[in-house]
Amino acid sequence: MADETLSRRPAHALLADGTTVCIRAMQPYDHEQLREFYEEMSPENLHLRFFSLSPLSAGRAADRACAPQRPGCRALMAERHGQVIGLAEYDSSGTGHEADLSIAVRDGLHHRGVGTLLVEHLVSAARIEGITAFTADALAGNHKVLRLFADLGLRIARRFEGPEVRCTIHLDEDDTYLSAVEARGRAADVASLEPLLRPQTVAVAGAGRKPGSVGRAILHHLKTGGFPHRLFAVNPGAGHILDVPSYPSVSALPKTPDLVVLAVPAAAVPVTAEECGKAGVRALLVVTAGLDADRAHALLATCRSYGMRLLGPHCLGISNTEPGVRLDATFAADHPRPGTAGVAVQSGGVGIALLDGLSRLGIGVSSFASLGDKYDVSGNDMLQWWESDGRTDLALLHLESFGSPRAFSRTARRVTRRMPILTVDAGRTDVGRSAAASHTAAAATRTVTRQALFTQAGITATRSIGELLETAALMRSQPLPAGERVAIVTNARGVGVLTADACAEAGLALPPLPVEVTDDLLAVLPEGSAAGNPVDATAAVTEEQLANAVDHLMRHPGIDTVLVALVPTAVAAATGDDLVRALTQAPAHRGKPVVVVRLEQGLPVKLLPAADDGTIPSYAEPQAAARALAHATRRAAWLARPAGTLPVLDSIDTLRAQQVAETFLTAHQDGGWLDPRTCAALLACYGIPQLPWEWAETEDDAVLAARRLRGPDGRVVMKAHWPGLLHKSQQHAVHLDLEGDAQVRAAFRDFETRFAGMLTGVVIQPLAARGTELFAGVVQDEVFGPLVLFGLGGTATDVLADHVARLAPLTDHDVHDLITSPRSAPLLFGAGGAGPVDLADLEQLLLRLSRMASELPQVAEVDFNPVLAAPGGITVLDARVRLLPRRPQDPYLRRLR
Repeated sequence: MADETLSRRPAHALLADGTTVCIRAMQPYDHEQLREFYEEMSPENLHLRFFSLSPLSAGRAADRACAPQRPGCRALMAERHGQVIGLAEYDSSGTGHEADLSIAVRDGLHHRGVGTLLVEHLVSAARIEGITAFTADALAGNHKVLRLFADLGLRIARRFEGPEVRCTIHLDEDDTYLSAVEARGRAADVASLEPLLRPQTVAVAGAGRKPGSVGRAILHHLKTGGFPHRLFAVNPGAGHILDVPSYPSVSALPKTPDLVVLAVPAAAVPVTAEECGKAGVRALLVVTAGLDADRAHALLATCRSYGMRLLGPHCLGISNTEPGVRLDATFAADHPRPGTAGVAVQSGGVGIALLDGLSRLGIGVSSFASLGDKYDVSGNDMLQWWESDGRTDLALLHLESFGSPRAFSRTARRVTRRMPILTVDAGRTDVGRSAAASHTAAAATRTVTRQALFTQAGITATRSIGELLETAALMRSQPLPAGERVAIVTNARGVGVLTADACAEAGLALPPLPVEVTDDLLAVLPEGSAAGNPVDATAAVTEEQLANAVDHLMRHPGIDTVLVALVPTAVAAATGDDLVRALTQAPAHRGKPVVVVRLEQGLPVKLLPAADDGTIPSYAEPQAAARALAHATRRAAWLARPAGTLPVLDSIDTLRAQQVAETFLTAHQDGGWLDPRTCAALLACYGIPQLPWEWAETEDDAVLAARRLRGPDGRVVMKAHWPGLLHKSQQHAVHLDLEGDAQVRAAFRDFETRFAGMLTGVVIQPLAARGTELFAGVVQDEVFGPLVLFGLGGTATDVLADHVARLAPLTDHDVHDLITSPRSAPLLFGAGGAGPVDLADLEQLLLRLSRMASELPQVAEVDFNPVLAAPGGITVLDARVRLLPRRPQDPYLRRLR
């Protein structure tokens, strides 16, 4: 089964130097240019490629590569500006799971990643075809290709045969290979963004002579922001704009810009972009909005053809405050304050709010990108830039869509171990996507899917811009708490109660203080103080007394954070500012965070200057402080846990599962729900346990099946079936507790009568033993990939909606989270006296379900409901699977969108 992406349309990808190439399948019409490609090779390159200098070898190679595509063979070319710069192909000759690999790269283009990129695409295609290894012969002196093989990240075996080396490259996909691909992609990506974020020459096309145009505003920002390099305007009617030299066209500029800002009318965007490409421009920033589909396609095609990175269109612009760059190509009201937060947004309005908030807090911005309609440069690109720029220590994202969520997730998991990644979870109320045909799909709204992505990737997801800034202030200024235990100190009892409520509602804990700590507190606080938690220091507390109380709490090992809630009073000599000074002038607090709440504070959050050049966050509301602390606590817990692993599963027959899926889809070209027998065959390929059952199409067959399946209590269950039946209980298509032949016959006749013309047969099962009814399922999201859901099952699934979700493939940590996160989780651990269920078997069920969904993109939905969980094991009582004719796509393959 071939990957249709490469066989039908090209893929654009980045080389090691950041330039763009087109990877596509060879076609018969490429024969002439491929022959010329070989003829232009140096004798040395030909010798290394063919072990001889014979032109016949090159001719035969061109014939083979341009032959019509056939199973087990694939030839891919790398093309730039219409010229072949590399070729790679494999040929299994229909002999099995190994294929011969060959590579050729144009002279002068070695060491730029051409061959490696081609091999990565071949590896992806070969895996889909069931090929497990490449074999390749190389001369021992061909150090370039041997180094290429060694650096792939795949397991390689070498055998020397005289002057030749026989290499066997095993195509197992593991984290070592994915990490190697990621590292190459990251280096290429960062290199490609250099002309966008660190340009040496910038031109603004569309800058008007009169105030009011977007282009003029951007040119003004570039000039007043201190951009230190060459700056041009492009306007056919002006010689200078804002004292910046202006030229009639991009082609007339005295120096080719690295970056051109397009602020021209929508109709002129494709033509101007083409002009930029021909001139050798390396990056475009398109702020223009309102491009129709044809113009949008033309713009992106031009950028791909000429290898230009594209930010936008319909965006606010881009900034880089790095010394020596000072690039502010935006039309925001003010220049961003230099700092250490990286910001990427799709909405310009959100971008302006974040820039203003970060400047007000004093955090500032390292670089800012308004992604707009996000034709090319994405949040994933910006994460990789911040990871490498040496300045950014906090990443803020506002993403309304994801181009490749699984690739984004891998990048985020890596980056967030180095810096916090915060996002606004936008679009939470989009209910239009929630309607679906089964329990599983109905549960898997886009909100649930995004939240699973954020949770697994370690991203801190907030619900508003204000909450994002509140959390950024805490994470930027204070160490992460070691746990969720908070001590509250206040000078007003009522405020302490409100703060305690806010902490509890945010999921934080307020542990009681031990006697020795309360004694120490009462010894330093004013008379009448109460040393519970919250600690009521009374309105009479002085600056020194408050400082001593906080110090005692910070020393206590049972406290992770101290939250100080203050109001101004006229009782004590110490003013509100004096009390805050008691905190800000204290020495570093032993690695624990300190947070302040001041109800009279005008701004929602401020960063107060503190000792040792640090800062302390101060909030106007207890809820804001508690939310930020809860986010910081969850981040600390995520960082403390080692990265999850994919457990090894036995008794998996992937090839057989693919055959089952293909056989069904051959007979049902539009897909559909599997019949019980096909469903059981598919589940058996993954070792998923089902309650014993038999299929019956007649009354007599049902009686015989019931006799064979009756359990110790002699009772069976009968379930009706017809294509498209989803909710058996709602259709009253289940008969329980059937005893004896007479009841079985009566039940079958009832189905025949009520479902006449629809019934195709019945499923007979023994009556299951008692246990906890659970629900497990999968929905295949076309953007995010497979999502595994788990929770309370049976008829309570829809009513209680007690389920959680994680994106597949599941790691051991993901499975643990699925099992422990539902509200009903205590039932699985023995709450109620029934004893814990077989947790090991439950983990296996979820892992095998995840494996099936990950390996078979044809699996659109899976619904196991109920799953019976008991101390003696886990059994699927009812299973439904829906297949669609989908082709596999490699989410980690290096390619531009």
